[in-house]
Amino acid sequence: MIRINDRLTLPDEEIQFSAIRAQGAGGQNVNKVSSAIHLRFDIRGSSLPNQVKERMLDSKDQRITADGVLVIKAQNHRSQDKNRQEAISRLRQVILDATQVPKKRIPTRPGRAAKQKRLDSKKKRAMLKKLRSRDYE
Repeated sequence: MIRINDRLTLPDEEIQFSAIRAQGAGGQNVNKVSSAIHLRFDIRGSSLPNQVKERMLDSKDQRITADGVLVIKAQNHRSQDKNRQEAISRLRQVILDATQVPKKRIPTRPGRAAKQKRLDSKKKRAMLKKLRSRDYE
């Protein structure tokens, strides 16, 4: 079980891990050892609450595929176990971000000073154009 917060936990069966070779520098070790981790998490098939699933699927996260699968690649550490822990912590963070209900925006109206400033600039611009016209000469 992976504990997300006080109320949310994920069963281990919902997360798939696969070891792959890491990219980048690292000498011969990077060519021999599969230390990077691919974590795959099916959002639609998970036991998360529906509101959290919807917020996760609606997010603009590039790691979420069209099928609704979150793919996290962790390869910062040389150890497979540390990469696995990092992938889990990233998954926890994505889910925690989705549990936060976004505040509803309350549209505001322009104040009296802003209205007056707008009208003054319109009058100034109109006068400038009027002075340029032939009728005013």
